[in-house]
Amino acid sequence: MEDDIAQRVYSDPVARWFVTEAYRITDTAELVGAAGEQLVLSGIPLYRLAYFQLTLHPELVGKAYYWRRGQGVRTGVRMRGDDQDSDYRDNPLPAVFEQHKTVRVRLDQVEPQAPLLRQLKDEGATDYVALPLLFTDGHVDGLSVVSDRPGGFSSTDLDRMYLLQFAFTRLVEIHSLRDKATHLLDAYVGRAAGQRILAGEVKRGDGQTIEAVIWYCDLRGFTRVSDMLPADAVITLLNDYFDTMGDIVTNAGGEILKFMGDGMLAIFPVPSPAERADTALRATHAAAAAVDAMLVLNRIRSAEGEPTVRFGLALHIGEVMFGNIGASRRLDFTVIGPAVNHTARLEKLCSPLDRSVLLSSAVAALLPAGDSESLGDHRLKDIDRPQQVFALR
Repeated sequence: MEDDIAQRVYSDPVARWFVTEAYRITDTAELVGAAGEQLVLSGIPLYRLAYFQLTLHPELVGKAYYWRRGQGVRTGVRMRGDDQDSDYRDNPLPAVFEQHKTVRVRLDQVEPQAPLLRQLKDEGATDYVALPLLFTDGHVDGLSVVSDRPGGFSSTDLDRMYLLQFAFTRLVEIHSLRDKATHLLDAYVGRAAGQRILAGEVKRGDGQTIEAVIWYCDLRGFTRVSDMLPADAVITLLNDYFDTMGDIVTNAGGEILKFMGDGMLAIFPVPSPAERADTALRATHAAAAAVDAMLVLNRIRSAEGEPTVRFGLALHIGEVMFGNIGASRRLDFTVIGPAVNHTARLEKLCSPLDRSVLLSSAVAALLPAGDSESLGDHRLKDIDRPQQVFALR
């Protein structure tokens, strides 16, 4: 029986394409598009092919890839919470994901109620089939195929596609595992660090010396506030604060490295010596945007009867070692070096100087005249000589 199935699969030209060519395609959208084209070339009356990838991501439930004959591939995402809306629940996919069912709807014979199916019928579709893609670890993704030929898919068409789904599943399982790893590393260690880890920098001590603008910020009075508030309110406060800061840093090209209690460490890598001033300017513009954003956040929190947020932020530029440190079985991909310590010490002056943002003299020297003002020389803990400190003007 198994030999008969194998012979049927490998005698199919599309199956041979999956085995000999498709595995070389590393981009999921390209794979979906090429699969759709191959099915059409082999005589399958395919109008639309859609692959639905569930993933582990803090914001997304998953991603969808839609191929339409003659139109190529487009992608879409489903945000967390959107999988509970009526348009989604009324469509066939929940049965595929949750019950592992194959769903077929002969659109030329019924008037469908599901919004998606009504739309497809309006476009001229005659047959719709959605089926689960079962991964080796029990995970389930989804696939749907749509025909616009009168009468829809034949039994021979369906037999061929049911056999081919196994080859397609093995390929997209590899894509899905890679995407999960990328998403998780992006979320937990940052994009640049995640890319380097996936590239093989996993040994303790692996890393490189880079120049970067270092960003360190934390909340003022957080200990007192956290003692006064219930735990869920503290978590909400921290998430509001980190969400605001994090978006500003990443949108300006920075890389968040870690959250430490109420503190956040980030870097703006300097691509080349000629771009030092530009990098410093981007970082200081981001710092100014953080001040404005916190004013907005505080107005919102105050209107809701919640305590407001006060923060301190320091920027310094220097060389750091960016790489793996830690215990042999538990590593952290971060930056270390005197410049990092300097930034943390500088931030501690925000409260006594009553400033939200402080700059080192090295950063201030890279800014246009008038963008900063000197606050004089001040001692930083564990640094021998007093350092000139600057504020944003």
